[in-house]
Amino acid sequence: MKIVFLDRDTIGPTVEITRPSFPHEWVEYGKTAPEEVAGRIADAEIVITNKAPIRSETLESAPNLKMISVAATGYDVIDIPACTARGIPVANVRGYAVNTVPEHTFALILALRRSIVGYRQDVIDGEWEKSGQFCFFNHPIKDLAGSRLGIIGEGAIGASVASIARGFGMEPVYAAHKGSSGLGPLYTPWDEVIETSDIITCHAPLMPATKHMISTPEFEAMKKKPLLINTSRGGLVDEAAMVDALDRGLIAGAGFDVLTKEPPVPDNPLLNVMGRPNVIITPHVAWASEEAMTEVWRQVIEHVERFVDGDPKNIIGR
Repeated sequence: MKIVFLDRDTIGPTVEITRPSFPHEWVEYGKTAPEEVAGRIADAEIVITNKAPIRSETLESAPNLKMISVAATGYDVIDIPACTARGIPVANVRGYAVNTVPEHTFALILALRRSIVGYRQDVIDGEWEKSGQFCFFNHPIKDLAGSRLGIIGEGAIGASVASIARGFGMEPVYAAHKGSSGLGPLYTPWDEVIETSDIITCHAPLMPATKHMISTPEFEAMKKKPLLINTSRGGLVDEAAMVDALDRGLIAGAGFDVLTKEPPVPDNPLLNVMGRPNVIITPHVAWASEEAMTEVWRQVIEHVERFVDGDPKNIIGR
């Protein structure tokens, strides 16, 4: 059985890339551009991918393909309806990021809430010596205790973020789905979360209903001028609208680990503001603790082995 791994470089170099225990042919690529996918999976029976896209037209070039194992929870790089139509099951990893993403989320929150980036740069620039006293006050500092944290996304990661928030003495609230009502006592109305949160953090999947769910109308409704954090998926927030919100003082700052296009394209508006002390952009690494990446790969191989054994697991849509 031929197994093709399209983008090994998306798994950290410290992670051991174990292989299935059954007899197989293993072909591995560091990275695969979209236009290279069809050729590389043409005779594959199992494909492993993290971010290399597999679309309907690509599947037409892979008549032997029997299964796809995604090395991530998000599967927007896969044309699921096309796979379903061809009887190709797609398995994704789940539950691996309940520590790493929430911890990265709070690293961004704490750094921004206490202006760590700005003060660090001031010290490098000699501002401390110039101040002539034991401290100085170039940037705002606020505690987390007593603040409201609006969480968009009520899955395992959102729940873990809420748990950490309670430890800091914050009030976590889950936003009702935008445009929905009557979802039950777990949820706070979308508009209320937008209007009253001191910090808003995104942990939702990217789909047509969630694309640009935070844009100019939401920014203009943010009465508390919150921090906005996104460690979920690029595209949930309208990036141009967010830059405008920063310029207009509608939000206090932004911490993003994900962008609409990754790596960023030259015309991404966020590139013009990432040097500001109230903006932090990290390169989609919230998921990438060594512990989490090791678990990702364990699940990827488990899914392949269980499929071959006739006992598939974590099949999308089942």
